This record gives sequence, C-alpha cells and structure tokens, in this order.
Amino acid sequence: MQISTEPPAPAHKAKRRIWIGAVVAIACAAVAAAVLPKVLRGGDKDKKVPVPLEFIAAEVARPVAARLPLTLEFSGPLVAPRTAVVRAKAAGTLLSLSVAEGSRVKAGQVIGVIDLAEMQSRAEDRAALVESAQAALVEAERQNTANVGLAAQNFISPTALQTSQARLDAARAQLKSAQAQLASMRVGIRDATLSVPISGIVGKRHVVPGEKVSAEQQIVTVVDLSSLELAGSVGTHEVSMLEPGQVAAIRIEGQSSDVAGRIDRIAPSAEAGTRAIGVVVALENKGERFRAGQYAQARVELADAAERMTVPSGAVGQASGQDFVWAIERGALVRRIVVTGRRDAATGRVEVVKGLGADALILAVRFDNLKEGAPAKVVAQRSVANAATGAPSAPAGTSPSASASAAPVSRS
Repeated sequence: MQISTEPPAPAHKAKRRIWIGAVVAIACAAVAAAVLPKVLRGGDKDKKVPVPLEFIAAEVARPVAARLPLTLEFSGPLVAPRTAVVRAKAAGTLLSLSVAEGSRVKAGQVIGVIDLAEMQSRAEDRAALVESAQAALVEAERQNTANVGLAAQNFISPTALQTSQARLDAARAQLKSAQAQLASMRVGIRDATLSVPISGIVGKRHVVPGEKVSAEQQIVTVVDLSSLELAGSVGTHEVSMLEPGQVAAIRIEGQSSDVAGRIDRIAPSAEAGTRAIGVVVALENKGERFRAGQYAQARVELADAAERMTVPSGAVGQASGQDFVWAIERGALVRRIVVTGRRDAATGRVEVVKGLGADALILAVRFDNLKEGAPAKVVAQRSVANAATGAPSAPAGTSPSASASAAPVSRS
C-alpha cells in the first residue's frame, strides 16, 4: 500500500491567503501612519488665525465738540447795474456815428447825427401855424374892441357882442395850441441828438452810418463798469439766514484771490418752478478789472452759535446714499451709519447729528477693503506689514501712512 506525503491543495491555498492579507494590512497601516499626520497638519494650516489690523494714533480720532460756521454758496454772472441804451428819438438816416465797441464816452457826449430834415420841415410848418394864429388873434381882438364900442352906443345887440367875444377866445386858444405843437417839435429835435446819458464804455454798436433808423431803435449800449453785481439764487430754506449788508467773499473766474462784496438786496418771493430766491451781491470794480458777464461764486460765512459733535471729514464715507464711519469697538471694526449736518471745509470737520457716541473711537482716514468684524487695534508704532495677506488699502490720493495703516501685522 502506497501513502502520499503532499498536503491537500485547499489547505496550502488558505495559508497563502492568510500571509498575503497580513502583508497588505501591515502596508496599509504604514501608509496611514505616514499620511494621516500630514493631512491633519494640512487641515490645521487652512484655518488661519485672523491677524488684527494695526492703526497708529494719527489715524484714529474721537468726536470733538466744536463750532462750525455755516457757509452758504451761490453763483451767477456779473452784471453792470448802470447800463444805458442810446435810442433814436426820431426816424431818419444815420449820417454819422463816432464810437465803436470799447470806446470810452462821457455823459452828455454827442456820438452821432441823424438826418432830421423831415422833422425840421414839420417844425417849420408848426411855426407857420403859430404866425397864422397870431394874426387871427390880432384881427379878433381888433374886431371885438370895435364891437364893444358899438354895443356901448347901442348900435349892435348884446348877442352880437357875445359872438365877437367868443371868436376872440377861440383865436387865443388856437394860438396856444399852435405854440404847444411847435414847442413839442423843437423838443423832439433836441432829443433826437445822439448823446450818451452816462459815462462808461460802449459795449455794443447796433447800427452803422448810412442806415435808416426808426424811432426808439437801439443805436449803442453804454456800460459803466465802476460797480458790478452778482445775480445768484439760494433755496427757500437758506434765505432766512441772509440779510442785506452781510459780507460775502466772491471768487471770479480767472482770479486766484477773493473779492469782497456785500449783499445788496434779496428778492421778496421765490421763482415759480425752481423755488429759488434771487440774491444780489454788489462789489466795487476799481480799475475795471472785471467785466460784465463773467461767472462768479459768492460765499457767505455764518457764525455758529452752539458747539456741535464733529469728526474729521476723512472719517465719513458714503454708500447707497448713507453716510457712515468705521469705529473700533471691542477690538473689531464696526460700520456705523451716521446722520451728518454742517460741514466746514476750512477746518476739515463734519457735524455728526445721530448714530455715534461722544466717546467712540473711529478711523480718521478713509481705507478701502475694510470688513466689518475684522480685528483691529491701535498701536504706538506699526510693525512690518505682511503684504501677502491681502490687507485693505487706502484710496488714491491719501497719504502713504494712511495706505499702510490698514495692513495687518505678520506673525511667526
């Protein structure tokens, strides 16, 4: 009998499977032990600790009680109140005109001649009527004197005497009428002389010699530049703060300095549709430096009677029609909506009416990319900023220190 020494095939395969499984399990455990710490460290790395923004003392401020003078501004063109238009008082041909634009004239100066032949002819006709009326009056007086003598001797009736007296009265009235017409014609001839009523400069010449002009037609315009007026307008809510006599600073286009003026008059009612009220500011124009028609802007400073809570104008931003400031509260940035009032460009301060406490700590400079809730603190001296963290920056036009103030510090 023959006995086999080989183990059964199924048992051999089972042992092999056990060994392979053990090796695979050990390898997986080794890989997990090597990879898992790196994964865990990578997850911790993604969760960065927020770095607080550092602001120096010059970049933060607290509200300050101050008086803010109110400035009312209005603009308009300069006008010359003393402007005269020389007109033709009679129709005729313009024979001569001795002035042009820019010519300087004096009051009473004759500047031209109009052919008044027709008017002079009519004046001569009126003079003839006067002579005729005078002759008729003499005849009426002689006839009436004779009738008075005849009536005294009862040669004529009282009715005939009364008729004679009526003819005498009519002759006197006719003479007065003729004399009045002659005087009127002579006044017309005298007024037809082209003379200027005021001293000044010829601003515009409307006709040329040889042209036929009609009565009341414009010949030249004369402007007196010794004094000018700014004609502007203000709103109905501002006019109550103005009154005649107040001093105004006027900035005229093309000039680098202001000119002093005074409010001369204020319109009694608002213009329909615009609800604006006209205000006129008078200013002296010595040396005729300025010209009528130049654009000018007037500023009236009104003193403040009470102190107000104010902040730097750079601290106030605007978004969606609302004013806001950035405040540092409990180590974080907070965006506060505020209601502003008066503004003073000279001191660079803005009144805060509502939305901010008197002890609030705010950013006095504008910055971009600020986020509400971001950690922030005030330091005596800023440390080196980490540019790779994407820190918020200041807008164009701000100071270099302001641009760096919102940069977070780097931590090792």
